[in-house]
Amino acid sequence: MSDKRDVIIKVNNLSMSYGEHEIFKNVNVSIPRGAVLAIIGPNGCGKTTFLKVLLGLIEPIGGEVIVCGNKPKEVRNKVAYVPQKFTFDQTMPITVFEFLKLSLTDFTQSEYEEAMDHFKIAHINNTIIGKLSGGQLQRVLLARAFLQKPEILYLDEPEAGIDIGGERDFYDMIAHLNNKHNMTIIFVSHEVDIVSDKATHVLCLNKKHVCFGAPRNVLNQKTINKLYQTEVDFFNHKH
Repeated sequence: MSDKRDVIIKVNNLSMSYGEHEIFKNVNVSIPRGAVLAIIGPNGCGKTTFLKVLLGLIEPIGGEVIVCGNKPKEVRNKVAYVPQKFTFDQTMPITVFEFLKLSLTDFTQSEYEEAMDHFKIAHINNTIIGKLSGGQLQRVLLARAFLQKPEILYLDEPEAGIDIGGERDFYDMIAHLNNKHNMTIIFVSHEVDIVSDKATHVLCLNKKHVCFGAPRNVLNQKTINKLYQTEVDFFNHKH
């Protein structure tokens, strides 16, 4: 996909630190509308922090983020977020349907049925959410995000806690949201091979902007070694 399309997220000289601990500095990227962007890097490099800055959940110490032409806090009605860990009272007697209905009100029956069908959760519609497996809960959270009708979907390490087969299905669902509904997808990942296969763009972070672009153009052995500051084998393969 070409970077000449409309820019939906613009990041200018973004820097973040906690006290004297620098997380990253001077990150500059322009993310085109309809992209599937993966954010990768070693543990502690600032991937989740960067995502939270894009969401407007935390303020950077320097630089700016423009989302859909505005500050992140001003466009929260245009974005959806699936966190790495979703914490809730697992003893709460609420079904999947009740959870989605309480979380959201502005969706039609046909949209709900599409979500149930696409995310393959119709059979757990009346299941208590505290009884769901990790993979099932991820699908429910994705359905909730879909029903919000966002322009941008943010995902923090969405493959965590999902087996290999479920992981493949999960990314197929993400591709559907991108291709059919033109959602811009931003996700954090540790899986370099998934990134090379599933993302249209990749941002490599390790306390600074290491690389940005199409995976086939920027992900190579030299970049991976620089990103992780060690010798890491890089295999570019297709599923």
